[in-house]
Amino acid sequence: MIEWTMKGVEVANCNCTCGCPCQFSQLPTHGRCEAYGFVHIDTGRFGDVQLDGLRWGALLTWPGPIHMGNGTMQVIVDERADTKQRAAIQAVAHGEHSEPGKLVWNIFASTIAMFLPTVAKPIELSIDVERRVASVRVPDVVNGNIESLRNQVTGAPSRARLVLPNGFEFTEAEFASGTATATGAIRLDFANTHAQLAHIHWSTHGVVR
Repeated sequence: MIEWTMKGVEVANCNCTCGCPCQFSQLPTHGRCEAYGFVHIDTGRFGDVQLDGLRWGALLTWPGPIHMGNGTMQVIVDERADTKQRAAIQAVAHGEHSEPGKLVWNIFASTIAMFLPTVAKPIELSIDVERRVASVRVPDVVNGNIESLRNQVTGAPSRARLVLPNGFEFTEAEFASGTATATGAIRLDFANTHAQLAHIHWSTHGVVR
């Protein structure tokens, strides 16, 4: 396998109610899983290919729980990336050159029946993990906004954090609420559903702790 590493921030939004049963090894809220996730790479490399400063993401949908498979996935790569960088990011997103079962993208890939063609697009991405806010804009693909959970009585921001000591995506994430529409090859329509923000450090061998 090619040795690679990727460090930065990630935001994800799915169709489950806030909190997401999947994070607690339970079945999804509505019986099926739909999601998007985007990453800003602060520092990264894939073999001798540098990935610093690039962005990428993926849209995913499954007809049932993720572990039941038959999913569809499309990767979106930063249009600023050159040919080698695009190939490297796609390889990571498709679970290639990753130790089996150690990282979210490798695990997701094992459940995907159809990989749609990867597309290169301008990705507007803002992620503030500590404030629990984010936004994603990809023309003709997805528009999403993430905001803090709110106290149902006062409306004040409410904080919820999940720690997964052996997590295959992150060790710690802030939970939030997301609203999004996706109008490309994979269509999504979320309103105040589960979202999470995390500092990530991934490698060929899984989550770096």
